[in-house]
Amino acid sequence: MKSPYKRLVNEREVAQRVRELSARTAIIDIEPLIAYWDGTQAALDEGIADILERFAENPELEVVCFATNSARLPSLFPDQPRLRAMYMVSARKPIKVAAYLDLPRPGVVIGDQVCTDGLLARRLGYTFLHYQPSPASMPLGPRLLYGCGELLRPFLFSSTGS
Repeated sequence: MKSPYKRLVNEREVAQRVRELSARTAIIDIEPLIAYWDGTQAALDEGIADILERFAENPELEVVCFATNSARLPSLFPDQPRLRAMYMVSARKPIKVAAYLDLPRPGVVIGDQVCTDGLLARRLGYTFLHYQPSPASMPLGPRLLYGCGELLRPFLFSSTGS
């Protein structure tokens, strides 16, 4: 069975899409949505604080999990009294799923790569919100992975609507 798929036009619509889906859990890839691949530590910290602030307005959302396959860590982690916030470094998406299995459902995975973020969403039974920056702006590795993902997407997901 194919998993639900929605394309994100830009990063500003993330919070609204999560709200429309009545998600209780949002798993978010760090690069490039929160901070660009070669971005600064300040950009990472600001991106996390910004998305947590936007998500705090959603009464149905309970958990926000930042998950990255890289070794990047924030220098601070803002406290959101209503939301449970998590940060998973070297997450090994989509291979490792145990840490996500007890999170409230329904959920969404938000990321740029079908081969990692999309497959994680599929394995968890979550909707995949696909953020697609221009491939020309991506470093070589993510650009190659993006091309592979585009070939797999029609076989994995039930809709390509925005």
